[in-house]
Amino acid sequence: MISLQPQKTINRMIKISIKKHQLIFKRASGTSRGILHKKNTWFIKVFQEEKPGIFGLGEINMFEGLSYDYRDDFYEQLKVLEQKPDEFINNYGDTLQEFPAIRFGLETALQDYHQHQNRILYPSAFTRGKEGIPINGLIWMGDISFMQEQIKQKIEDGFRCIKLKIGAVNFDEEIAILKQIRQKFNEHDLELRVDANGAFSFEEAPQKLKQLSQLKLHSIEQPIKQGNWEQMAQLCAATPLPIALDEELIGIHSRKQKQEMLTAIVPQYIILKPALVGGFSASEEWIKLANDNHIGWWITSALESNIGLNAIAQWTFQLHSKQFQGLGTGQLFTNNISSPLQTQGDELYYHPSLNWDSLE
Repeated sequence: MISLQPQKTINRMIKISIKKHQLIFKRASGTSRGILHKKNTWFIKVFQEEKPGIFGLGEINMFEGLSYDYRDDFYEQLKVLEQKPDEFINNYGDTLQEFPAIRFGLETALQDYHQHQNRILYPSAFTRGKEGIPINGLIWMGDISFMQEQIKQKIEDGFRCIKLKIGAVNFDEEIAILKQIRQKFNEHDLELRVDANGAFSFEEAPQKLKQLSQLKLHSIEQPIKQGNWEQMAQLCAATPLPIALDEELIGIHSRKQKQEMLTAIVPQYIILKPALVGGFSASEEWIKLANDNHIGWWITSALESNIGLNAIAQWTFQLHSKQFQGLGTGQLFTNNISSPLQTQGDELYYHPSLNWDSLE
């Protein structure tokens, strides 16, 4: 694991500008929170007042209905950040603790600014195009034929790890799909993960976990809704299938709170979405605590544009994780920002020869 580079104190000549961008899905995407057709995000620039064309760029990826930032004062906080940047840029870890998406955007913009303002935040073999990041293939919720179609395409594309969103259609039908996959590919040839997004009740969860475990899955994310620590702890203690916490991490900010949650629940894994937990410094704190408590982890994007995905991918590469990462969402949108990011088989690559869209 790396540590974030110490940031230099920035003077009062630095400005911040924030611009909204609405991402349009190529195809309506099903989640446990409904069907997504579009999604708002915000690009944040950090620049010198006399040189507005040279800037560090980040993304404030606020996920409506899920992000802790999804609150009445979100837009007001954006205005204050633009109007009084000097109150935030040198101590955003404290001033923006209650706004993890904004904190993530500012942190990545500052990291870009302190590097070369060219979207290379963490130079490495990844940004030189020499190595890729193994990623899972994500299967979106939908009717059975749509899910089968996606699975077939991911396997043909060479993915060795597939993650299925479950909980939207009949559970028996979802089990049938997983059985079909296992009849063709064993657990050594294809890693299967499922994400319930809290769709199970506590009462039905043990039986469903037992059924899923018989298919030799890698793990299940968030089987029951977050916030039920005692019930989740009971499931994690007795589960035949490793449980990964996802939404459970949202809204937990201090190191003390993080340790309390991990100690109370003792999950097998945690999943880190930097935009939802407060950026890279907050994610690294989670990783340190997880390692100390012998809990596994991996990194996942959260429907960012390529701006946010790029920052997450560069940071993730330096963690040297052995897990498949959840970073393959950049091709979902019709109006994403063109970038050097491309998938090759089941790996995400950065191709230096490709250009970024102009974001002047």
